[in-house]
Amino acid sequence: MDKMPITKEGFDKLKKELETVKNVFIPENIRDIEVARAHGDLSENAEYAAAKERQSYLHGKLQELENNLASCNIIALKGIPSDRVVFGCFVTIADSEGEEIKYQLVGPFESDISRNKISVTSPIGRALVGKSIDAEITVNTPGGTRNFQIIDISAE
Repeated sequence: MDKMPITKEGFDKLKKELETVKNVFIPENIRDIEVARAHGDLSENAEYAAAKERQSYLHGKLQELENNLASCNIIALKGIPSDRVVFGCFVTIADSEGEEIKYQLVGPFESDISRNKISVTSPIGRALVGKSIDAEITVNTPGGTRNFQIIDISAE
């Protein structure tokens, strides 16, 4: 299994999510199953069926989080260069209409487009890695081919 890059912050967030599933959601679900079981006939008990379905989901989520954490490679963000795009840096790009957007390049387990964190494995992330300021990149996206220019790179 390939190791996935992740920031310390992203790793801690994954660990916290694992602990929440393990110590909060699963015990709550066990109580829900016990309460539903006490209502009698399990074959016609919608609460019991829903709780068992949630149990299956939670155990799948637990396994997914454990696997993700096991395949993480924490990358220290101290001393990252600001002359080229690398994991963890902030990069400002402009599209062909001059609209600028600033992204942080992170690992796939912590990418969140709503917070402008994109994965280094995404099409834009792959196109950006290794490039420097003023470089132009072309990215094939689901909406078609897009062109960008790198305006700024920082370590923040």
